[in-house]
Amino acid sequence: MASFSFGSGNAAKLLRIPVYVAGRIGTLLVPRGSRWVFGCGAGIGDGALALQRLARSEGHDTLWLTSSEREEREAAALGIRTVPKNGVRGWWATARAGVVVVTHGLGDVNRYANAGAFVVQLWHGIPLKRIGLDSPATTQVPSVPGAALLRRLVGILYRSAAQRIRVLPAASHRARGRLESAFGLGGDRVVVTGEPRVDVLSAGGADERRATASALLERTVGQIPEGARTILYAPTWRDGGADPAIPSAEQWVRIIRVLEKHDALLLVRSHPLGEGGYTPPLPTRRVRMLGASVLADVTPALAAVDVLITDYSSLAYDVGLLDMPVLYLAPDAEDYARTRGFYGRYDEVAGTDPAAGWDELLGQLDAVLGDAETFAARSERSATLSAQMHAFRDGRNTRRVYQAIRARGISAPKGAA
Repeated sequence: MASFSFGSGNAAKLLRIPVYVAGRIGTLLVPRGSRWVFGCGAGIGDGALALQRLARSEGHDTLWLTSSEREEREAAALGIRTVPKNGVRGWWATARAGVVVVTHGLGDVNRYANAGAFVVQLWHGIPLKRIGLDSPATTQVPSVPGAALLRRLVGILYRSAAQRIRVLPAASHRARGRLESAFGLGGDRVVVTGEPRVDVLSAGGADERRATASALLERTVGQIPEGARTILYAPTWRDGGADPAIPSAEQWVRIIRVLEKHDALLLVRSHPLGEGGYTPPLPTRRVRMLGASVLADVTPALAAVDVLITDYSSLAYDVGLLDMPVLYLAPDAEDYARTRGFYGRYDEVAGTDPAAGWDELLGQLDAVLGDAETFAARSERSATLSAQMHAFRDGRNTRRVYQAIRARGISAPKGAA
């Protein structure tokens, strides 16, 4: 069941315009310092955590702005100082910050106090579906009199907010063009450094990555039988609409049969803005939930996954760093292309055989798990796609982003070399 839509979110933003104005006046009166503040729409993780760790190791004063008690607990376990992003303390921390780091939007920190800061927008994946100014979904508003005017106003506000971004890392020059278009940015603001969030997929050796990721998965979803293969299913959010790929009861039975045949587990990663609907109608340990409420950042766990199933998720680009085969389940591909749109053609990513339903998908999964040559061919296709989109795979993306920030006038902390 969908829990959020752009239309309702934009309506709320328009109603809060007086608060934004008041916050902007406040930031004109409060001097900014040198502290770096961090926020992430997905929780304690993603590229924000990678950059926070590096900035702290370099001697910068860092603070994480949280939106829940869970985030506070997770940050405390990592030794990260926090302040709730909403309320007076969050506003003050954001208004006084010299550098503001976000991964989703300016609402990752206190949304009323970011004007005038040096904003680093790490984003949270290479776009396959159109985002930002390139997507009509971004400016959706409820169907009310004057909706066209309101959509225009939302577009103006979105573009204005995006102009605050000083550094936006891109995975490659190909990805850079998409981000420049989506955020309306030019000049040297979008930099090809690689994305900090995927450093974990390149750093260290393959065996070390697998062991670390397996331990994380077991802490999250319970014990995984020795030798069992793991399949991650990550459907994309439908902008508040219904997910057409939720299996029927009969399809669940067939899914479980294929899992049992190949001694495999299915980990279901529903989008955090649209969780629900993927609980099997019969008890089984072959299917386990791995939503954002269970594991905020899935990237560190990817090295323990054997096969990815998705539709339009940027994970399709990322898992190629691990040479992981990808299967595509996209029953609404034509409609999605018409209403949301893709960068390029969908078949350039998914190939000529994306499954239109679970029955077709299960045939492909059975072949991938049961035939070594099919597995290898899918793996090679995935690695080739990733190589087209990720310019770096040396585990040093975070370092390059930090250097890009420093090169744009952010000073080293006092006492640093």
